This record gives sequence, C-alpha cells and structure tokens, in this order.
Amino acid sequence: MKTAQQMAMDGDEPPSKYNINNYTTYTKFGSLETSPPFAPVPIINIGCLLSSAKQDDQQTELARLRSALTTWGCFQAVNQGLPVSYLDNVRQVIKQFFELPLEEKRKYFRETGSVEGYGNDMTYSENQVQDWCDRLFLRILPEDQRKMRFWPENPSNLRETIDEYTKKMKSLSVVIFEAMAKSLEVEENCFSKQFTKERDVLQGRFILYPPCATPDQVFGLKAHSDRSGITLLLQDPGVEGLQVLNDGKWYMVPVIHDAIFVNLGDQMQIMSNGIFKSPVHRVVINREKARISVAMFTEPEADKEICPVDGLVDEKRPKVYKVVKDYAAFNHECFQKGVVALDAVKL
Repeated sequence: MKTAQQMAMDGDEPPSKYNINNYTTYTKFGSLETSPPFAPVPIINIGCLLSSAKQDDQQTELARLRSALTTWGCFQAVNQGLPVSYLDNVRQVIKQFFELPLEEKRKYFRETGSVEGYGNDMTYSENQVQDWCDRLFLRILPEDQRKMRFWPENPSNLRETIDEYTKKMKSLSVVIFEAMAKSLEVEENCFSKQFTKERDVLQGRFILYPPCATPDQVFGLKAHSDRSGITLLLQDPGVEGLQVLNDGKWYMVPVIHDAIFVNLGDQMQIMSNGIFKSPVHRVVINREKARISVAMFTEPEADKEICPVDGLVDEKRPKVYKVVKDYAAFNHECFQKGVVALDAVKL
C-alpha cells in the first residue's frame, strides 16, 4: 500500500478511504474549512512563570495562563530557553528523515497491531477515514521501553536529536504543569507528579503532511481532542494547517517561529474537573506545500488513576469525571472511530 507521501509524489488522487465526504461520522464537528480566520491564541512568557521571576510578573502571567486554558485550552509558549536555531535544527532533522527514499524508511514500518514505527493509521473499523499524512511514532520515555528497531539511524543525528529534544520538553512540561497548579491555587505538584515522574510516558509523533490537490476533501489529522496531559508541538514555519474549535467555530492557529504550541489534553481537563479545556483540533492540508510537525505527548503510567483533584471539587462544583486508568489507549480507539472519549467518562 502506498503512503500518502508516495501518492502525492506520484500525483495520485487520494483513494476513497481518505475522502471525508464518504464518512458521515465526522460531520458533527462541522464542514472542512481550509481558510478560516486566525485564532487569537494567547502567548505565554514561560520566563515569567519561573520561580526566579519577579512576583508581580509571575502573578500576571499565571492569571493569563489560567485565562488561556479556560477559554482556548492552548497557548503559544515563548521565552522557554530554546533558541530559534535549535528549534530549526530539530525541524530540519525530521524533514530529512521524510525526504529519505522509501526503501530506507521502510526499515522502520510499524508492525501489525502496533502504533509504533513509520507509516499511517491503524485501521479499527470500516467506517474510519484515513488521515493524509505519514507518521513516525515513538515511545520515548521511560527509556527502558524504547523499541530501538523503530528509531531511524538515518539521518545519523536523528536519535541524538530526539533524545536531547525530549529532555528539554520534559523540563518545559514540569514548569507548565506546576504553573497550571499555581494558577488554580492547588498543590504545586498535583499535576506534575502524575505526568513527569520516572515511569511516566512521553511519546513522540513526527508527522509529514504531503500536499494534496483536493485539500477540502481530506484530513491531515481528523478532528479530535488529545489524550495527553499536555501536548508540546513544534510547528512548521510558514505553513499553517493546525485548526482549533472554539465556541463552535474553527480557527487557524498561527505559526510563531520561536514558539512551542501547547495544547491541553483530556487528562488535564479531567484533573482540573472541567475548569481547563481540552480543545478539539484538526489539521488541514496545503494544496502545494508539504508540512512537518514535531509533537510530544505527556501521559501518566498506564496503571495510574486519573481523576479530578480534590481541591477543585466542592458543593458548588461537584466532580464531573470518573476515575480513569490507561485513558490513552481508550482515547486512541475513540479517535479512530470519531467518538469523543471525554463524553464517555463523564459522571
């Protein structure tokens, strides 16, 4: 079976399994708009969230963070200590992998029944529309669970680059989780201890969205909310494609060259007892340009229980969600079937 990249290079029309008009399951999120208005996604200065920041600056930024996550469920993280040159190098290494001949990438094809490796979607049902993208999906943390047979050896610096970038994203996620807790005036480590400890999970999804002559008929990534605590996304500069749903309307997320786009996941909506929002989002395809993205997903160890934090539950705001375990696996299956996983875990 050809990959989306192969079909784009050969000038093939997307097969029917990619055409969203053949699947009514996905119409509940509205029609596919390739040029909606840009989203005024809040920009958060990470430097102001650090303990070394001036108290007034920190309190102002915490209030802005809380506002961002209660309204949009996402923000652009700037001043996070990562130079543009470094971020560009990460982007370039991932781009170089996708530019390799198929024979080289084929060495890392995912195995039947596994999401890890190179390729496209697993098929869960006949009513599942396929995403117009190629992915390299890696379980990066815990380190002893890495399946190195899926880690490309070409480009020669890819493994080292991913390893170093992962450490930086984990450090950034700790800052963000603790800041979120402070903004809600609950125990500072109540979120971070669920997502950033030694046995907790960090997964990388490195994606190529090839161009397509019919961008109004295919999804780059179908509409869904993330299963993670938070997702840290490095976007392709100059090629927009990520859209978020807010108050029933779709908006295009602007690309900021030196920013990490932070998207709240379902498990943080659960832990915040619905105060913070896990936004539905999707990716649309560009008619002429390919687009890459580098996404890191923070998830708890599978047997950890995730539920609303006690300090956010009272008579005025009773508990909204059930206790869940291994929510990531449950959400992934719902995503492929076009089902909203959060709705299924409400009390």
